[in-house]
Parts: sequence; structure tokens; C-alpha cells
Amino acid sequence: MARMTTLMTRGVLVAILGLTTLGSTMVMPERAAAASSIAVVVNGEPITTYQIRQRAAFLKLRRVGGNTTQKATDELIDEALKKQEMRRQRVSIPDDAVNAAYANFAKGNKLTEAQLAQVLSRAGFSPDGFKDYIRVQMGWGQAVQKRVRATERLSEQDVVQRMLAQGGKKPTTTEYTLQQVIFVIPDGQRGALLGNRKREAEAMRARFQSCDSTYQIAGGLRDVTVRDLGRVAQPELPGLWKDAVMQTSPGRTTPAKETERGVEFIAVCQARKISDDKAAAMVFQARDLEALNDSEKGPDAKVLADLRKEAQIIRK
Repeated sequence: MARMTTLMTRGVLVAILGLTTLGSTMVMPERAAAASSIAVVVNGEPITTYQIRQRAAFLKLRRVGGNTTQKATDELIDEALKKQEMRRQRVSIPDDAVNAAYANFAKGNKLTEAQLAQVLSRAGFSPDGFKDYIRVQMGWGQAVQKRVRATERLSEQDVVQRMLAQGGKKPTTTEYTLQQVIFVIPDGQRGALLGNRKREAEAMRARFQSCDSTYQIAGGLRDVTVRDLGRVAQPELPGLWKDAVMQTSPGRTTPAKETERGVEFIAVCQARKISDDKAAAMVFQARDLEALNDSEKGPDAKVLADLRKEAQIIRK
């Protein structure tokens, strides 16, 4: 959430908190929503003038200058496309994860959640609107990764040509055999259970000896799920866990992480080097993706540009 906390500086928030109480000249959300009309339709999904006014207020809160109405419209169009792609790629960010991010943002700016809600409301933006914004920020990167991997797979001929270009040598990668251990936190109970679940996860990590004993240990615990992830090559490791898995020796576990499901860690059962055509394709594709990430625009800009070209955008 480091990126999220930079969206609004504490100075901006304090300045707004210092405003006088809302006066009668301010448009209340109910009246604004009632006066709303459809301004843009993105692939059949409407964007209203009320949403645009709210986003323009959010832009001003972020100290974005220029024509905020136009910029708000463009930003909402982009977000509509991102949400649609997230649905296509089956990327879903649970409410608990969004609420936790919202709380962390408030805490990072030395505010309570109630104070942050007051800041947003006084600026003409709603807490729910901000949470929706957070949800897109959290899920968009995952959707981009899935789309790029699915649409830019290398053919067998491409792999051969790439290998010939480097002297016929096949690249090697590491294949991991993994287990995922989840200390489940039910919806709506994160605040009450998170601390205890973290302690339970750390206690299980301390008892861990090998993947053969994972189910036995978990069997004596409440609401703990163990998943055999099977063999996963290094380029296919999810971004959330990639560095941690690579830094963990076989027979050990990664540090525990808080996720949308609860508290989790990964057990590394085995690790071995592989070098075959499939491994070569994954390595080359991973290198291409890293090159995109290191480029000035990055893969997200390219994907968004492609989505805009494919979209039906109707301005009323």
C-alpha cells in the first residue's frame, strides 16, 4: 500500500480537516445522485455525471490541476475498462482486503477511519468511492499479469529461434514442489481474529519439519486449510510469493503473510533445476515480461491502450 499512501499527502488531508463544517451551499450526495445523468457508456456500462463530479473532487484532493472534469471522465473510463478486464481474468479482491487497505491508508496518514471518511466527504468524494478506487488499484496488476501470460505465449518455433540466438543453449529454471497453508479468517472477523491467527501461523511454522507432516499438524488446528500446489516453475510463481519462495530452502516455509483469505505461508517441499522446451518457453516469456516492466510505459499501459482500442466508448 506504499503507492496508495502517496495519493494524498498528509498536508492535503490536514488542510481539508481544517475546513469549517459543511454549509448549506454544499451539494449533498442524495441531491447530487438524484440530479445525475449518464455521460459515457463503456462497453455497455454507464458512467454518470455524479460519478464524474465525485472523481473530479477526488482529483482536486490529490492536487491534480487542469480540466478536472475531463480528467475525471478519462480516469473513470480507464477504471471501467480495468474492472471489466479484472472480471474477464477472474481477479476478485474481497471486501475485507479492501477495508484493510482503507484502514492502513488512514493509519498511514495518522487518521482514524472516521476522520478519513470526513476528509473525503468534505472534499465531495465518498468513502465507498475511495474503496472502489482501492479495489481497482489492488486488482489491476494481477489482471495485467494474467492477460499478458495468456496472450503472449511463445510458440515452439519462437523458442527454438531464441535458443539458437544464444548458441543453442537451453535456459534453466527452478521447479518447486509447494504446499499452501491458510489460517482462514471469515468475512467480517478480520479485526477480531487477525492477531491470533498470526500467532497460530508462526507457531505452526516453528513446528514444521517437512511437507509430509503438514496435514497432521494442521489437523489439530481450527480453520486451517492445506493445499498441495504441486510443481511450480520459478517464472510461474505468483508475484506475492515469488521472492519469499526463492529465498526459502527446501524443507522450510516462507514467512507468513496477511492475505484476503486470512494468514498464509508456503511450504517448499522440494526444489530442482529443469531444462526442457517448456522451461525454456517460460524463461523467455518471463524475461519478456520483465523487460516490459522495466520499460518506460510498462505492460499495464500497453494492456490499457489495447483495451481502449477494442472498447465501444459512447459519449452522451
